Amino acid sequence: MMRSLWLAVMAAVLLAGCGSDVPRIGKIGAGDVILAFGDSLTHGTGAKAEESYPAVLGQLIGRTVIRAGVPGEQTAGGLARLPEVLDEHRPKLVIVCLGGNDMLRKGTPANIEANLREILKTIKSRGLDALLIGVPAPAVITRPPDFYSRLAKEFGIPYEGDIVTRVLYKSDLKSDPIHPNAAGYRKMAEAIAGLLRDAGAL
Repeated sequence: MMRSLWLAVMAAVLLAGCGSDVPRIGKIGAGDVILAFGDSLTHGTGAKAEESYPAVLGQLIGRTVIRAGVPGEQTAGGLARLPEVLDEHRPKLVIVCLGGNDMLRKGTPANIEANLREILKTIKSRGLDALLIGVPAPAVITRPPDFYSRLAKEFGIPYEGDIVTRVLYKSDLKSDPIHPNAAGYRKMAEAIAGLLRDAGAL
């Protein structure tokens, strides 16, 4: 009896803690638009357009997700492009996935962080919600640089810092060394959908 009670209490504690550390964002209604903004990881390089993570995410959550990814784009280019894209699509939420090309081209962490900060400032200044995806730095054993999680805390936004690294560590989820395949993009979409639910958006 005591063991059953203890298990029930522990289960309640664990359930209460699930997602509790994820910042809350506004509900995404059926008519709202989500903007997936980034580089080739958002474009879906290595898979068909309908297999990209934004396309699959839209299917999973039943919302309009705009695929606004430019292969090869660095954070400075994204910062310059963002206002026009926001004006065009009028999203309620922007998913930001940038920085990988800067790192491949030996950009300094301080410069990447500064550009991402300005991107997030631009989004928040328009009263929009944001979600940040961390991209691993090029290395044999790697993870996203600390500035991603630091920016997520600074802006109080949901952060997915594991999924891209997990996908790129598995050869069966990649189309080449730095891009997922269709199965890898689906894993990304599933992780982002889960984060949106934890954040109260769905």
